[in-house]
Amino acid sequence: MPRTESATLLHSSFYRFHPVADPAAAAERVRGLAQGLRGPIVLAAEGISGAVAGVPADVTAFEAALQASGLFGPRPLVFKHSPCRTPPFGRLKVSVKPEIVALGLPQAQALPAPDEHDDSHLSPQAWRELLASGKAVLLDNRNHFEWRLGRFRGAVDPGVHHFRDFVAYVEAHAPAWREARRPVAMYCTGGVRCDKTAPWMRSLGLQVFQLDGGIMNFFHALQNEEGAAERDWEGECFVFDNRIALDARLQETDTAAEAVFDPAHPDEAWRLNRAQRLDEA
Repeated sequence: MPRTESATLLHSSFYRFHPVADPAAAAERVRGLAQGLRGPIVLAAEGISGAVAGVPADVTAFEAALQASGLFGPRPLVFKHSPCRTPPFGRLKVSVKPEIVALGLPQAQALPAPDEHDDSHLSPQAWRELLASGKAVLLDNRNHFEWRLGRFRGAVDPGVHHFRDFVAYVEAHAPAWREARRPVAMYCTGGVRCDKTAPWMRSLGLQVFQLDGGIMNFFHALQNEEGAAERDWEGECFVFDNRIALDARLQETDTAAEAVFDPAHPDEAWRLNRAQRLDEA
């Protein structure tokens, strides 16, 4: 899909871990609430995860209706916003899957349910203080190509090309982290991958901290302080839509898919092929 300077769209991403008794019925209701918007939304028995884009008034109306629906508990849903120069999505797709984020965690059914409000979540300011202390292992919980494009300074790259790579990396290093009594400071784009992974990591005896709301919340919290985010962040942040990447001011960059994906890796080659097909649509 070609980029355009004329789009005045708002992107909104969100998730919530909350038991859903009938995901198919919930999906149908959410589909009705999202009319006029585009983007992927996934429903599962464990909750909802999605991203939509449209004119700001439609996005605001959808967010209010989703919260008012009561489908995902009484706590307010958190919506992370960013502007769009390129229309991020081609259509609305509301689907039902076994999990809202599938990470292939060992014995996942026996793990405690994720809690995106527990005290392991650090505000952007508390996160910066922890990083400055140098006491924690700073762990990137994203794909290798995401880390390569941009990361927190000093972040460890687990080299994730498949879900199992993150699990293998943590299992291999957990004994040393425990012995050194080093907590793990973990981050991802919006928080959902960290929330899903944290209970499993704690089952390994690790102390885990998470960046509340992920990279997007960090950028948003610091966007009015010139150069503040860049003191801790280097590069760009990959986003899973047609915009490709955002800078630390939440502005779309001119980075193309060819600059993100390395076709030497099969998992990145198919992503590049898909992105190129979208550009030609």
